[in-house]
Amino acid sequence: MSRAPVIKGWCPGALRPMLSGDGLVVRLRVPQGRLTPAQARGVAELALRYGNGMFDLSNRANLQLRGIDPARHEGLIDALRAQALIDVDEGAERRRNLMVTPFWQAGDDTDHLTQQLTAAAQSHALPDVSSKFGYAVDAGPQPVLQADPADIRFERAADGQLLLCAEGATLGKPVSRDTAVAEAIALATWVRAQDATRAAHALAAGATLPSGFNHPRQSGLSTPTLGLYPTGALVACAFGQMDAETLTALADLGPLRLTPWRMVLIEGATELPDLPSLITDAADPLLRVVACIGAPGCAQARGETRGLARDLVASVPQGQCLHISGCAKGCAAPLATDLTLTATARDQYDLIRNGRADAAPDLRGLTPAAIASHFRKSADAP
Repeated sequence: MSRAPVIKGWCPGALRPMLSGDGLVVRLRVPQGRLTPAQARGVAELALRYGNGMFDLSNRANLQLRGIDPARHEGLIDALRAQALIDVDEGAERRRNLMVTPFWQAGDDTDHLTQQLTAAAQSHALPDVSSKFGYAVDAGPQPVLQADPADIRFERAADGQLLLCAEGATLGKPVSRDTAVAEAIALATWVRAQDATRAAHALAAGATLPSGFNHPRQSGLSTPTLGLYPTGALVACAFGQMDAETLTALADLGPLRLTPWRMVLIEGATELPDLPSLITDAADPLLRVVACIGAPGCAQARGETRGLARDLVASVPQGQCLHISGCAKGCAAPLATDLTLTATARDQYDLIRNGRADAAPDLRGLTPAAIASHFRKSADAP
């Protein structure tokens, strides 16, 4: 069977969902990445009423409802609109591709910039570059989202200035909170004028940024670990998948902030919750494995993923990451990982070291038993 998946070139939304192996995937771009307790309870109830009660936490800090019956999609949208979770139209939803640091404080620049970007998306002032073109609002003391996908970023420089940054550039442009969104619109318009769909693509093709991008960017922090922070408690679920019961239980603990790390921050929490479906230990080996839903949940997947991930988790070396992908698209981990297994057929996987799911494999056609044996031998090797 061919390893080449169908590249659709767009990501699902709520108003434009994507059909998968278990029904429609309806992706919520939650405003400011924050669900109130009432919204979280409401979404959990709707997931059970209209779908299979399962959610994905995406690497763009979105919440995806799974297994939605296509014939009932319109009813779900009406119910979500009553929860203030639906954009005015599909164009506004596509433009409002925002990722926000979960560590923002009420009233800070993050709050202000996100509201201004949201208003610009709803009015269609944000240029329509591509459905994957996105913005990161990462204006805390030190960036935390630099390893996560975005084309235009707001960051804080080492000297405290607010910077507008283009993905792929080492220098940013100083802006004020009042001029920042207008400058972001101008930068997005520049990307589109380069006949590019992504900022990094335009720069890689040799385009030169407009004037003013001359201020050094600050190095970002690595992905935060689970635990307690001034803004709340950061917790995770295995493979970034959560059921409605867990979401309801979390809603009882406070507002929830979504992250691109497939973690959830419980706003204001001062202790880690004791829920059986949550991961709260930063040393849990499941955090070293990334796996998409695989077959049969995804129509494009060539093989099963998450059962294999659980079988192999104890074999993943400390400090390394294993990515198991149902096909060569690698949706769950678009960047290179230490170890990648790409399904090519039922019970057949290619092994890739330090590469993406579509990279040339080091070993081909491994069965689950052969993979486990190979990992054991690698661990025993001097």
